[in-house]
Amino acid sequence: MYNPPNISEGVQKAWATLQGPNVPDLIWTRCNGGHWIATRGQLIREAFEDSANFSSECPFIPREAGDAYDFIPTSMDPPQQRQFRALANQVVGMPVVDKLESQIQELACSLIENIRLQGHCNFTEDFAEPFPIRIFMLLADLPDKDIPHLKYLTDQMTRPDGSMTFAEARDGLYEYLIPIIEQRRQKPGTDAISIVANGQVNGRLITPDEAKRMCGLLLVGGLDTVVNFLSFSMEFLAKSPEHRKELIDHPERIPAATEELLRRFSLVADGRILKSDLEFHGVQLKKGDQILLPQMLTGLDERENACPMHVDFSRQKVSHTTFGHGSHLCLGQHLARREIVTTLREWLARIPDFAIAPGAQVRHQSGIVSGVHALPLVWDPATTIAV
Repeated sequence: MYNPPNISEGVQKAWATLQGPNVPDLIWTRCNGGHWIATRGQLIREAFEDSANFSSECPFIPREAGDAYDFIPTSMDPPQQRQFRALANQVVGMPVVDKLESQIQELACSLIENIRLQGHCNFTEDFAEPFPIRIFMLLADLPDKDIPHLKYLTDQMTRPDGSMTFAEARDGLYEYLIPIIEQRRQKPGTDAISIVANGQVNGRLITPDEAKRMCGLLLVGGLDTVVNFLSFSMEFLAKSPEHRKELIDHPERIPAATEELLRRFSLVADGRILKSDLEFHGVQLKKGDQILLPQMLTGLDERENACPMHVDFSRQKVSHTTFGHGSHLCLGQHLARREIVTTLREWLARIPDFAIAPGAQVRHQSGIVSGVHALPLVWDPATTIAV
């Protein structure tokens, strides 16, 4: 899962080989300590829905990473996680996203204007990272100067390079958060960390440890997933003038296009652990087995979407589990969609014609959250538009 064969063809295409002819719907790999992989959307959904057998207590693979994962509420099963989800929804739910609308748009426009007349950029570094990350830092009232340190730690959890263990990266995040949480418990503001640190669950004040574990999850989610999805989407648009033209000529299609891109360039692969022996689609699973439920494979499943590798902005029924499924459906999905729609709308309005830099090879990286190392784009400044 961290280095699938043929990743040079694209990380999603590499994963889609698990849906090839004669590949079972449920397979076993000896890699990363040994674990099952569900390869089809039906099995992925069923496992996400069955928290009694497929527990979130160990949601990362390999086992040592999953055992060290203690973020709230994603390491909990229902009904325990429901009160914590309700608290988290207060800081990333739709009302919060609506209030941020003008700031999201202003930041997107500012970042694009800063590079528009250059005629080139590393999209990953110049837009995909600063845009959603600075929105999150604004939401959490954290200084932008801390971004490189926090981004490094979150990357070591989702796409480790071996420089530290998951537990070391997690502890580094907690070391950063603990004094901030304590300060905001004493002097609360209106930011996300203050709301969580002073929140109530089950009729009581949240504990400092619970607040730390909730805020750790917010940081990992806010600093990684949308960053990488934006680069996958823009890489595709840079290579497909006809898809760009469709959105330029019909900007009202951008929300639907966003859903299709989320399907085709899904990037997350979560895990679960078996709570008991279970026969699942004819396969005997054992208590303690780990199973990978790659959200990205649902959207690439031809049983779910006809011609799944083809991007069709007019697709009538878009089926995917990019934001998860069941009790742990991603709470940040509203913010993510708003950031993606804003990016497509504002970028295409200003830089309608762009391509991958000649000779550049765009490299993908696989993991819990797959990513794009760098995305060098070029365009003629004379074709850009001041808006």
